[in-house]
Amino acid sequence: MTTTALTKTLHAASDVSPVGAALERLREVDDPAIFLHLADADEVGGDGPLAGLTFAVKDNIDVAGMPTTAGCPAYAYTPDEDATVVARLRAAGAVPVGKTNLDQFATGLVGVRSPYGVPKNALDPALVPGGSSAGSAVAVAHGIVPFALGTDTAGSGRVPAAMNGIVGIKPSLGLLSRRGVVPACKTLDTVSVFANTVGDGYAVLSAAAGHDPGDAFSAEFLVRPPFAPDEVRLGVPDKASRIFFDPATEAAFDAALELLPGIGIEAVPLDFAPFYAVAELLYHGPWVAERHSVVAHLMRDQPDALLDVIRQVISKAVGQSATDAFVGRYRLAELARSIDEAMAGLAGLVVPSVPFLPSVEEVAADPIGANSRVGTYTNFVNLMGFCAVTVPTGPVSRGVPGSVTVIARGGEDHLAAALGERIHAAAVPGALVSAPVSDPVAGEFEIVVVGAHMSGLPLNHELTSRGGRYLRSCETAPIYALHALEGGPPKRPGLTRVGAGGAAIKVEVWALPSAAVGSFMAGVPSPLSIGTIALDDGRGAKGFLCEAEGLAGAADVTRFGGWRAYLASLTAA
Repeated sequence: MTTTALTKTLHAASDVSPVGAALERLREVDDPAIFLHLADADEVGGDGPLAGLTFAVKDNIDVAGMPTTAGCPAYAYTPDEDATVVARLRAAGAVPVGKTNLDQFATGLVGVRSPYGVPKNALDPALVPGGSSAGSAVAVAHGIVPFALGTDTAGSGRVPAAMNGIVGIKPSLGLLSRRGVVPACKTLDTVSVFANTVGDGYAVLSAAAGHDPGDAFSAEFLVRPPFAPDEVRLGVPDKASRIFFDPATEAAFDAALELLPGIGIEAVPLDFAPFYAVAELLYHGPWVAERHSVVAHLMRDQPDALLDVIRQVISKAVGQSATDAFVGRYRLAELARSIDEAMAGLAGLVVPSVPFLPSVEEVAADPIGANSRVGTYTNFVNLMGFCAVTVPTGPVSRGVPGSVTVIARGGEDHLAAALGERIHAAAVPGALVSAPVSDPVAGEFEIVVVGAHMSGLPLNHELTSRGGRYLRSCETAPIYALHALEGGPPKRPGLTRVGAGGAAIKVEVWALPSAAVGSFMAGVPSPLSIGTIALDDGRGAKGFLCEAEGLAGAADVTRFGGWRAYLASLTAA
């Protein structure tokens, strides 16, 4: 997958280097609080799928030779190596422009908790920029860079995206390496991606993903292209359990929900009380002790190095015991079971990204309360191990767009991305949509289906329930015969290779996760088998064939050129 033409040409008109062009745009924006450290203007990237693109890096992620401060001067150090994600993006050809401002130690969702100043919201300076990845989101929203890295523990990769009208991708935990990232809560952290389109952000995610033996929390997920079934069901907060603090924001969410039936998404109302209870654990349960583990030495030896509000939040860890930690884990397990039951039969959730758009003044008057309210629909996600994609959906007020977040189960990043992109395209005219990837990727098994397993036919669920992804429709080489076998329902075809005198038969090509192939094969009944089918482009792929003895009593339907045409003839008759 590659980035869209939009980002490929973002800096193409400039005669200077990509970094130089980004720095020129930064001077035009004139906001000194966005970046804390900058690269040299003549720094260049390499070859690869992201060649020619610049990116910004949240200043709790290491870039070799640039200080990492995590928003705290007393904590600063200068790494000799890039964080794994930065190194992988460099290897893909991208070049970092610099390090961006953040809420200190990534503790906050508002973007104003920094000793280095407050980045201005790119759409309305009266509003907070959102945090903790404030600088990264603002840099993308202003067009300084086409994408940026943030981190997300409680919503820091989603809230700033919503507040600045861009896309935020929060991957499954462990999909992106955290080696070289200052932790907030090590068991819950993930690196996140900001971009202008889901396709661009997912291309960055794909380039940076992969297991990292140097990260004990790294997971081996299959990164598949964005795709989702044509018809899905997503849970939404029911009217009784909704929480909003601004009528305009609620109206924007309702407007987004009205789009869903037209794009194949059924909204299923859920009682969100269990989700809110999970969210409560993040800052009022033992997980705050993880944040304390990072800064305990500073709180002991240099307490003034931390901002008052950060010290106040993390001080809740003092007095937490090992017993509290286990009690919290037990409570989370109970709530997770309730959520699993509530989400049975659902592909995921769609929620408001934020329940209101706080102003700088509102946050100054109530720093902790306002921050907590912002995280109403984000704080539970990482505790549940979910992935999420935030997309803009249209204006709310003061020129700031509405935003929704699609949430899917861990490992289903492709689903969240595809549905997020579908909503973005429906809500924002002209929003770019990725072209489908019509070839299998690493970790997928290509399979040709001839009859009842094709899209919309009775056995297609045997593919889709295993994560099958439609690739393309095509024809076989002209060397096959097609028969309608006895038995059923459902009626099944038998494809046999006959050589000269045969015909080209219409088929579909699908991709299955390799791990699902065994269970799929186990369900293939005699006289069908899996063999190699020659396709019209000269390639061969595994697919359904029929043993010769299975043709007894079968009707030759080769003349129809495919199973759908044969079924249509039965309907017409």
